[in-house]
Amino acid sequence: MQFITLTTDFGTQDFYVGALKGALLRRVPSLHLVDISHDITPFDIVRGAFVVANMWREFPEGTIHLIGVNCVYQQDFRFVVARYEGHFFLAPDNGLLSLLFSDLEPTDLRNLAADPAEHFAVKNIFSIAVEHLAEGKPFEELGDHAAPLLERISIQPVITPTQIRGTVIHVDNFENVVVNIRREVFETAAHERPFSLFFKRNDPITQLSGNYCDVAVGEQLCLFNTAGFLEIAVNMGRAATLFGLKVEDVVEVVFEAPLAPSE
Repeated sequence: MQFITLTTDFGTQDFYVGALKGALLRRVPSLHLVDISHDITPFDIVRGAFVVANMWREFPEGTIHLIGVNCVYQQDFRFVVARYEGHFFLAPDNGLLSLLFSDLEPTDLRNLAADPAEHFAVKNIFSIAVEHLAEGKPFEELGDHAAPLLERISIQPVITPTQIRGTVIHVDNFENVVVNIRREVFETAAHERPFSLFFKRNDPITQLSGNYCDVAVGEQLCLFNTAGFLEIAVNMGRAATLFGLKVEDVVEVVFEAPLAPSE
């Protein structure tokens, strides 16, 4: 069974998603289409990359991941396909793939033929490439070499001996606030020291939770989510609205200074 995942900023009130699915099934009726999200904020490649990064490994090898985010058609615009760890990723060359992967080999990248004059060309670009891959044809025959890709560098946390300065990178459907601080970064910087998590002008959080229900309903907490990122949340509440947090806001983790050695 050939799995195809769909992640786009097309929304669901228009015909775009239906047209894309129809074009895919018209060429390969046996495809198993899996909707990941069609509610990526329009043109937001950072959010698109975040969503794809945290789901693709759950699918079997050979899965084809279609990423239709910021498909802006210009004279020099192009679509590409990347091969990575047995999966295939079709996307516009707008920096999104560079956010997903930092170690793509040039031999694992190919251009996809596109007509810049065609309205909503992505449905034909993707469906032709999917048909090629689903039939087991060689990856190398999809198109010319695509390297180098347009690069977009993700924002990284700033780490000092006493703090980590991070940035909000995502707000999910429950308004849990995801920060670009990974568990391993936190633990390495902490050295088991107590910490205080500061954001906006709210009271700091001073302990990690293992689950949302570790605190009373309506209370704030922080934990590391299933993707390994630090998350600010409210048990049965909406943290982003309650705390006034949004993407690109700064969050600081301040560690207690180590005790000075006794003389």
